[in-house]
Amino acid sequence: MGVEIERKFLVHHVPPDLEIESEDEIAQGYLSVGDDQVRLRRRGDRLLITAKRGRGLERDEVEVPISPESFDELWALTEGRRLEKTRRTTPVEAGTIEVDTYHGPLEGLVTAEIEFPDAESARAFEPPSWFGRELTDDERYANERLAMEGLPAAGE
Repeated sequence: MGVEIERKFLVHHVPPDLEIESEDEIAQGYLSVGDDQVRLRRRGDRLLITAKRGRGLERDEVEVPISPESFDELWALTEGRRLEKTRRTTPVEAGTIEVDTYHGPLEGLVTAEIEFPDAESARAFEPPSWFGRELTDDERYANERLAMEGLPAAGE
């Protein structure tokens, strides 16, 4: 089991000259939600099941590849708890920024996440100027919540 240490930010404008290291289409759905969640994800041709425990900056995480048959069987159980996004990655001194542009009912939402080796590095990170408001502790922008409830109402 690994520990995921991550900060998440709202993005209003992605710089047009941003260096893109990779780009993947992602579909993910949730089998279980809450403090202990189980997620299915298709990222390009990779099929994964992920279990996470906890919320906020630090969470326990286990990610395991699964077969296409198992994915398809379990995917049906995620109905009503799914989202689609394009993930672009860009390298920075602190690590790799993942810029997610959401599709479908979440169209228009763009977020950026960056993972860290430890909590001290996460706290010391100075976000680039194109990052907006921090969402790390804003549960309304957790992917599982976005998948089930959609975008938070304006002014929330």
